[in-house]
Order: sequence, then C-alpha cells, then structure tokens
Amino acid sequence: MNPLRQLEEFGQTVWVDNLQRSYITEGTLQKLIAEDGLKGLTSNPTIFQKAVSGSEDYEDLFRAARGQGRSAGDVYEQLAVRDVQGAADILRSVYDALKGRDGYASLEVSPRLANDTKATLDEARRLWKMLDRPNVMVKVPGTEAGVPAIEQLTAEGLNINVTLLFSQERYRQVTHAYLTGLERLAKAGGDLSKVSSVASFFVSRIDVAVDKEIQQRLKAGVTAEQRKVLESLHGKVAIANAKLAYRIYQEVFSSPRWKALSAKGAKVQRVLWASTSTKDPKLRDVLYIEELIGPDTVNTMPPATIDAFRDHGKVRTTLLEDLAGAKETMRQLEAGGVSMKSVTERLAVDGVRLFEESFDALLKAVEAQLKKS
Repeated sequence: MNPLRQLEEFGQTVWVDNLQRSYITEGTLQKLIAEDGLKGLTSNPTIFQKAVSGSEDYEDLFRAARGQGRSAGDVYEQLAVRDVQGAADILRSVYDALKGRDGYASLEVSPRLANDTKATLDEARRLWKMLDRPNVMVKVPGTEAGVPAIEQLTAEGLNINVTLLFSQERYRQVTHAYLTGLERLAKAGGDLSKVSSVASFFVSRIDVAVDKEIQQRLKAGVTAEQRKVLESLHGKVAIANAKLAYRIYQEVFSSPRWKALSAKGAKVQRVLWASTSTKDPKLRDVLYIEELIGPDTVNTMPPATIDAFRDHGKVRTTLLEDLAGAKETMRQLEAGGVSMKSVTERLAVDGVRLFEESFDALLKAVEAQLKKS
C-alpha cells in the first residue's frame, strides 16, 4: 500500500508544501489528491519566489500587466491569490467530503508585517476577503505580535495557519489565543464549526541550528563524557521538541475549557509539521515524516519528500513513543550548555528574516518580468 495513504489510518494527513501555476493547469495537484490522498497545500514567499523565477507559468499575467504602471507587489498579489484560489477550488471536494476538517490551501501575510499586530490584522482580513473561499487559511507568523492577531482573527471567524513556530512556550501561547478567539466568537453568536486552524512547527531547522551549536561547544573544549553525550544528540532534538509540543496539544485539547468549545462544534487546532525535508545527508531522507506520525496532525511535505516517502516510508504511531526519551534529550542538551530557548528565539527571528529576503527577491523577479518588452 502507498505509505502516504497509510498515514491516514494513523490520524495524520498529508499536505504539499509547494504551489505554482502548473499544479493547477497541468493536473499535478489533482493527481496528488487522487493517487496519494493529499488533503491540503501550503505556500510561502520562498515557494512563490522559486515559482516565478523558475518557470514561464505566469507569462500571461505579466504580459497583461506590462505597461500599466502597476507595482510588483500588486502583480505578485494577483498571481498569488489566483493560484491559492485555484488550489482551493481543486481541494474543495476534499473539504466538502470531510465537512471542513481538511482540504485547505494557505496564503501568507507579508513577512514584513511579522512584528506589527495591527498591520497583520489588516492584511489578513484583506487577503481573506480577496481569496473568498471557505477552504483557505491565512498564514500568520507565531511571533509575539502575531499571537494577539491570531486571537482576534479567530474571534472574527477566519481560518488561520499559525506559521514559524519553534518553541513549546510560544506554541502554548498560540493554543491559548485560539481557544480565547473561539470563546469570543461563541459569545458573539458565531458558528464555531466553520473555523479551522493549524499550528505549524518548523522541524528540520531546529536540528540544523542545534547541531551548529553542538559543534561550537565541541570546538570550545569539553570532557570526553560531555563529547559523547553531545554527539549522541545529533538529529534527535527537533523530534524530541516536536513530541513535547504534541504533549501540550494533548493537554490543551482534552481540557474542560476545550470540551466546552467542542460541545459547540469547534474543531481542534491541529499541529502541522513543516520544514520536514532532511537537511543533513547523514540522516534518513524521510526521518521527519516517520518519527512524527500521530493523531490529529498534518505533515506538509515538499514534492521531493512526498516522492521519497511514497517510495520507502515506514508507518507507525511514532509521535506517542518514548516521551521520557524526548525529555531526556532536552535535559542532556541543556546540561551540555546549549540553550533551547536561545536557539528557538533566534530561529524565529531568522525565519522572519529569511521570508523577508525571499519576498524581496520575489518582488524583484516580478519587477524584472514586468520590464520585459
């Protein structure tokens, strides 16, 4: 059996972390749905930048926009909204069949707004209105400024994909924001069953950052015993962190507070594993799929990882295994002199910066296309 489809039996759904025009026009997305059981799609500035720079998919739009004096930002927004709407329309059958539990396509607010609550609110509302589909999610970063925006947008009935999550502490704040938003929506007489949300944990970036910290510690000089412990943590911290985050999910979404919302039709805010391609060639290429399988989760995979898991992925409920081992991994990391708090805070800042850089490169690529004769 296709391992991608087997994931459904363990409560996990597969989304694809990619979007370009050909996914819609050439049947790629429909094929993934039909053959692999795909149930959703995520996009971000990096994905759109690669799509615009690496294909001719958008020539029709650029041709129509040339000479009109329109900004690169306006043209990008038009192409992004068109693609996400097209993806949502293809995924609509999934959404309808599963009564809104799945079948979503996501579009991100500008990363330039990540530290501005009001600007994030304004842009999220505007994009939601432009997209005009029940099965879209607006991506809002889980920054300090993003948390109150998540609460407010949930209270207004928007579907939110909380992105760029790294720390357990921030994730707990995000779950609280979601529940508070739903409580406010219920108080205002809103329909909780129409609201969906995911909380996107970025996985592989944590191991990349931690392994770098470990190497610096080893170079600085450690005892033989410390070296042994630190070296044993290679490729383990991101999975341990994810397992402990999922424990928070289980705690929050089994609480009396949640049960009161669930009785009114609310859906859980599923944990979504993002950045799940393996960056280190020494690690198994499907490591972050195989080790994070569990109920009420989503794994959004880049196309190469989807292909790899279809070919040789192994499926079992790994997310619930060895929680004590996960706690011990985190304890050993701190004991070895690597602060997880510092790592995740830096990753959150870097994540916003990298998306800003991709966004700037994307606008330059659009501008270059508009200047062509």
